[in-house]
Amino acid sequence: MKTTTVFFGTEQFASEILQSLIDSDSFDIQMVVTQPDRPVGRKQEIEKSPVKLVAEKYNFPIKQPSSKTSLTNLQSEIINLKLNIVCQYGLIIPKEVLEAPELGSINVHPSLLPKYRGASPIQSAIINGETKTGVSIMLMDAKMDHGDILAQQEVNIDPDDTFEVLHNKLLEISKPLLVETLKKYLKNKTKPQVQNDNVATFCKIFTRADGQVDWKKSAQEIYNLYRGLTPWPGIWTTAEGIRLKLLKIAPTNSNGVPGQIIADKNQLLVGCGKNAIEILELQPEGKKPMTGIAFKNGHKDIIKLI
Repeated sequence: MKTTTVFFGTEQFASEILQSLIDSDSFDIQMVVTQPDRPVGRKQEIEKSPVKLVAEKYNFPIKQPSSKTSLTNLQSEIINLKLNIVCQYGLIIPKEVLEAPELGSINVHPSLLPKYRGASPIQSAIINGETKTGVSIMLMDAKMDHGDILAQQEVNIDPDDTFEVLHNKLLEISKPLLVETLKKYLKNKTKPQVQNDNVATFCKIFTRADGQVDWKKSAQEIYNLYRGLTPWPGIWTTAEGIRLKLLKIAPTNSNGVPGQIIADKNQLLVGCGKNAIEILELQPEGKKPMTGIAFKNGHKDIIKLI
């Protein structure tokens, strides 16, 4: 018999987790809860979440609560079901809803908890220069990413891994790990492990402001920021009032004054607190992307980035 389940999720990672549950053929998805459709991009066109698109494909009932009250009201619809499965939902789920199903709620979190509790574990691990991270399958309680851990699996972070690359690595290990862990949990064959709150770390929601480059930092730190925040929100700097989005960069062993363009005919090199960054591709505000050399040749008067 399939397990009656409610799925909570919003982002792309979550949509593929939902698909893996469907493919397993072990779960009877009674309802999908996702965030409301939102305006996206410069044109502010209304866009459905990736999870909603999957739910519509399979004709699952969809709920999109727009307030805490409407989210809490889901309790009455969930109370007779077996399980909530949560992944990248993006909103705080009330305790009453978490505890409504017979077997509670299970979350898929892309970090090795208790490290990187919060909204941006993949980006934060890269930005902080971690060399490994992983996925945690956990029971949920009223606190953020705090519940007992049912299973974890590590993955290496390679030196040039961007957010998208690491996202996909974590997704590929998350799908089978979740399904296998759920099967064990439903048979009461898991041993939940309490998290050590003393070593917990937290991560925030990133905004465009977080992408501003501080040239006083080392080239490696700036490269880590680029890897973590590409493609969104991206990293940027300014040159004589021109905002420049840095689309592709690489660390080098060259040295120079922080923020100052280093004399080199074949590269656009910028000094950092330690070593230098080569800007391979950038986009001035309001213009099309261009190579670093093309920008340099067209702006010979610019000698410093801020």
